[in-house]
Amino acid sequence: MLVLASASAVRARLLREAGIRFGVRPAELDEDAVKSTLHQQGLAVSDFALALAEAKALDVSSLSPQSLVLGCDQTLLCGTRLFDKPRDLAEARENLSFLRGQEHQLICAAVLAQNGAVVWRYEERAHLIMRAFSDGFLDAYLKSEGAQILGSVGCYQLEGLGAQLFSSVMGDYFTVLGLPLIPLLGALREHGVVTS
Repeated sequence: MLVLASASAVRARLLREAGIRFGVRPAELDEDAVKSTLHQQGLAVSDFALALAEAKALDVSSLSPQSLVLGCDQTLLCGTRLFDKPRDLAEARENLSFLRGQEHQLICAAVLAQNGAVVWRYEERAHLIMRAFSDGFLDAYLKSEGAQILGSVGCYQLEGLGAQLFSSVMGDYFTVLGLPLIPLLGALREHGVVTS
């Protein structure tokens, strides 16, 4: 059985819509502590997504050893600055103001673990350029979207009003949403979760 080690409604929806049967058991990790450890170990911030996805998959795999566990993570990198999910709408406004008119990378990672060991790992990157939107648009966007954008590292959902923030999106759509679905489906076929 596949277990999703994430509380992400978007990832769960993508799996359901692709016809995958799965359970949900979010990892219980202190992500800030894990990131701090990764910094201390000298890991490049561009490699954090894969390391966090692996930590989540292994955390849940230790509790459900017979299950195939899917751990995922997505990070946003603009230049050398790594973004976290905003704590509130004021921080979301700061982040979007910083990203306005610039290119950033969404780094999406997925890891499958079973019996406490990694059996598959994958990372993909998308490059997005935010347009130079006005403060008026930003205010209207934040008012319309509200707290729902706090669950997104980039403060947007590309499948909704967030699409209006961009002048260019280069990369896989599912990767932008937070799950490299097509490569994952291939891995699930190899592990017998999906019929080949």
